[in-house]
Amino acid sequence: MALLLQVKSYVEERRSVSLTDIANRFNASPEALRGMLDHWIRKGVIRRQDFGDNCGGCKPSGGCGTCAASAVFEFYDWVG
Repeated sequence: MALLLQVKSYVEERRSVSLTDIANRFNASPEALRGMLDHWIRKGVIRRQDFGDNCGGCKPSGGCGTCAASAVFEFYDWVG
């Protein structure tokens, strides 16, 4: 429960933060953190923004979704 509240506080302090930043801060996997962030999304205090569809891609031909760092394009905003 403490980590859940710490994640919420971290997003609130930063206002907008990538999933990668959150994972690095708490030394946790993005998959585990998504579940915690989903809890706060359901409560209406955090909003998810996925910028992967809008990027130019990391391939010469463009496109996204094949990059190992796709969590960088996943941001969480405080709307509390």
